[in-house]
Amino acid sequence: MKNAAVLYIRVSTEEQSINGVSLKDQEDKLLSYCKLNGLEPLHIIKEKGVSASKPLATRTGGQELLQLVNKGAVKNVIALKLDRLFRNAADALNVTQKWDKDGVALHLVDMGGQTINTATAMGRFFLSMMASFAELERNLISERTKAAMDYKRIHRETYGPPPFGFQKVENNLVEDEIEMEIIRRIKKWREQGQTLMKIADILNEKNVPTKRGGKWAAATIKYLLENNLYGEVV
Repeated sequence: MKNAAVLYIRVSTEEQSINGVSLKDQEDKLLSYCKLNGLEPLHIIKEKGVSASKPLATRTGGQELLQLVNKGAVKNVIALKLDRLFRNAADALNVTQKWDKDGVALHLVDMGGQTINTATAMGRFFLSMMASFAELERNLISERTKAAMDYKRIHRETYGPPPFGFQKVENNLVEDEIEMEIIRRIKKWREQGQTLMKIADILNEKNVPTKRGGKWAAATIKYLLENNLYGEVV
């Protein structure tokens, strides 16, 4: 039982198409690691198209992994890198600390040509550092994405499906005068004291189309009133 292992393999669709990271590539590396270190891979869990931003316990494969560990069926969890399992430092440290108490080791196989084994004190030390850096990376990516989106909004460049009030012309957002007139009426009704729900009801009663063809809702009205894209619409 001491050598019993579970292999956890995860890819997202984007990673597969851009970086060429595949389930089979990871599986081959992890099986080779087991062979070299005398570990017996009793279970192989594969997750495709699942983001590591989701806590391990909320993923289908993650739940299976945790159940195996909790039942004492394995004493080794093997993954290619930390970000296959975690991207949140708190999630990583909370889970692995429990594993450590239960005598379960986490093996990270591809760490710049090195491996990390949390059965050792040095391995646990490096894991805590890596978890913090992984969370920092996720936060930096989020900040950069928000900054890029804000820039596009300010300069009225396209960043997805055109929002209400605009049409897409090449890579730019161009005002749709009919929809802008609807926004003007929404602002006027709001200034007159109408509730968000009442404004939505008025538009639905008048069969005013939304951008996607659905029904108007209070949340939609709130978004239009608060979005800085429409700040100068009077």
